[in-house]
Amino acid sequence: MRIPPFTPRVDSRPIDQKWPQLQWPPPHDIALRGRCVDLKLADPDRDAADLLAALDHDAVWQHVAGRPADVAGYTKMLSQALDVGWWPWVVRLTIDYAELKAGAVVGMSSYLDVAPRDARLEIGFTAYTPAVWAGVVNPETKLLLLGYAFETLNAARVQLKTDVRNARSQQAIARLGAQYEGTLRRYQRRADDTIRDTVLFSMLADEWPPAQAALIERLDDLLGQ
Repeated sequence: MRIPPFTPRVDSRPIDQKWPQLQWPPPHDIALRGRCVDLKLADPDRDAADLLAALDHDAVWQHVAGRPADVAGYTKMLSQALDVGWWPWVVRLTIDYAELKAGAVVGMSSYLDVAPRDARLEIGFTAYTPAVWAGVVNPETKLLLLGYAFETLNAARVQLKTDVRNARSQQAIARLGAQYEGTLRRYQRRADDTIRDTVLFSMLADEWPPAQAALIERLDDLLGQ
């Protein structure tokens, strides 16, 4: 079979600007505060037990590998995070929400695959207790993480990936305003040792202002404001 010729992609920015390097790493005591949640970089001793309590649901780990079995497992995972280039943020409620009290840990999201010289990073390893799915927690968490990445760290690009089987996650990422870039075939091993196709999205710095406005409007609607 003859392979058809490939049509090279055209540079969409033939006249481009120099971009500063990513301001990395963030300070360990950084806190990102919103109307409904606040985010702090994970502390293994402080946060392991709360994360186990929040995330100990089979549905949470259906499409996420590396589920810790107990508090010791969470402590070990968080202790090793920075060594593998993973910056986990613990998400706490600042309001009573979904029958949970203000101050409750409801999950985590993370910066990973950080490339300071190339001014890019990924947001991933996101998991929330099912009680807050499809509500205010994920959009505000991503509003805070995207805003900090673009406005403070000088990111030019933020990417997000998910399992091709995780339709709920794909829809959630698209609702952030991220653009679908393609599907990475046989990209990453699942917990059951199958190798998943991974759906790739990204957002660029110049796409952030309209995405930010849309996320704020969405949160206003969810909060009835």
